[in-house]
Amino acid sequence: MKVYISADIEGITGVTNWDETNRTKGDYPYFAQQMTSEVMAACVGANEGGAKEILIKDAHGSARNISILDLPENVRITRGWSRHPFLMMQELDSSFDAAMMVGYHSYSGSGENPLAHTLDDTVAFIKINDIYASEFLINAYTAALCDVPVVFVSGDEGLCNHIKQINENITTLAVKKGSGSSTTSIHPGLASKLTVEKVQAALKGDLSKCKLTLPKSFKVEISYVNHYNAYKASFYPGMKQTSPTNVIFETDDYFQVLCAFSFVI
Repeated sequence: MKVYISADIEGITGVTNWDETNRTKGDYPYFAQQMTSEVMAACVGANEGGAKEILIKDAHGSARNISILDLPENVRITRGWSRHPFLMMQELDSSFDAAMMVGYHSYSGSGENPLAHTLDDTVAFIKINDIYASEFLINAYTAALCDVPVVFVSGDEGLCNHIKQINENITTLAVKKGSGSSTTSIHPGLASKLTVEKVQAALKGDLSKCKLTLPKSFKVEISYVNHYNAYKASFYPGMKQTSPTNVIFETDDYFQVLCAFSFVI
């Protein structure tokens, strides 16, 4: 079995403030280590669930957060950004049996995580076919494009509830709950323990039930915090400005959605 893991930090246990996600800040090292611990737990669970090969995409910020020395020997890790439109799912293809997301977070415009955002802090919200898009949804559609099911996701409680509305068969683990600018988290060690158990169980289940079906067409609405970003984005081929801060892009090809994101966000 070949498993893909995409890892972010804003949904990692305890992470509450932007300083804890920024490698230039003093609070960062502890939470980068916790990110590593939870990714390591996902690898352990995957191996116990039958994985022979694991590819990790470090998908936060600089994409240089995870300590590679702590990972199992059957793991490869992609660090940095190639600028391929797959973004947080770089190097994913149809050869993988399952994909997982560790440390993911609620979408921009929600109140479920103090660090809720979608792709970038310049974005107020993104909707795909009138549904608020989280990074989970964007990347799960990328997995669907490659015919790969997303079987496990960890992060905040709001994200887990969002996922259950999209596909109730995906195994989720809520490690914290956001309230205003605060979070309430489970113990970091328990988060790792539960990750091992839930990943193993997810891989032993019916993976096909976790696969998303791509819509036949896509209407993507991007709302920017600042009006000038919408003006700039309106010059991307096929992008239409609908208000001072909003643009809409329509296509039947999801890869073109990802390409648009790469150039306008």
